[in-house]
Amino acid sequence: MNFTLHQLKVLLKIAEHQSITKASEELYLTQPAVSLQLKKLQDQFELPLTEVIGRQLYITDFGNEIVERSKKILEEAEGIKYTVDQYKGVVSGSIKISVVSTGKYVIPYYLKDFMDKYPRVEITIDVSNKLRVIEGLANNESDFSLVSVLPPELKVNTVELIENKLFLIGSSDSDVKIKRPKDLEKVTLLFREEGSATRNAMQDYLKEHNIEVKKSMQLVSNEAVKQAINAGIGFSIVPLIGAKLLLESESVKFYHLKGLPIKTSWHLIYNKGKKLTPAHQAFLNYIEEHKEEIGQKYFSWALKDI
Repeated sequence: MNFTLHQLKVLLKIAEHQSITKASEELYLTQPAVSLQLKKLQDQFELPLTEVIGRQLYITDFGNEIVERSKKILEEAEGIKYTVDQYKGVVSGSIKISVVSTGKYVIPYYLKDFMDKYPRVEITIDVSNKLRVIEGLANNESDFSLVSVLPPELKVNTVELIENKLFLIGSSDSDVKIKRPKDLEKVTLLFREEGSATRNAMQDYLKEHNIEVKKSMQLVSNEAVKQAINAGIGFSIVPLIGAKLLLESESVKFYHLKGLPIKTSWHLIYNKGKKLTPAHQAFLNYIEEHKEEIGQKYFSWALKDI
């Protein structure tokens, strides 16, 4: 066989998107160029890698086997480059971090100086809801994850970063008096989508205080929730760290009810038994050494009592 690493990369992108068009866009190649690389790779095998049903392209069972082996080949090929750097005394490699939605307000501050110190380390961040983040970590699609609630279903190592507080917020123009948890039955409650850690925390609070949800609205992002609060549509329990601008606004009010704020912590987690590369280890060492300094420098406002 005489296939190339480039052909394997093309196959992986086609398999990821089930589309030559989308693969060509992501690879910055023309569609004919991608089709040609796929044909050259296909010529190495007697069994088909792909099939077209209707107008949709699919990867065959045989093709999926080749895809999985291609991933391993490309990882090892990438590892050769990092091994050369290691022998030259240079830390290089890649780090994939999956982050729950609110975590996007946290993780950049823990990366900036690290990236300056290790410019040969490539970092990829994927922002999603809690379910997808945990699934990605479980499948080893991510090297690290940033979460506010530890996943009991996974065996992970954790590095605690900073405290995470969730407050009840509503419009300051609301005529409804909210003085006890039961008063929340009078208002529209704004929820994040299923799978969100923020939604789970809010539902747990409502259940704990026997609050019946009579009117509600579901929104798919923290930004949408904050805009709905700002517009006076309803009330929600949200992470303070993602609501800094609201905190400075006179259009919203923080309500101090029994059991609030809810307090958790932001954790950087990774699978126990994971084989850490030099880049992974350098990142962990940096976080452990600088986490308190970073927390005080950038998040001291969120650690104070409101």
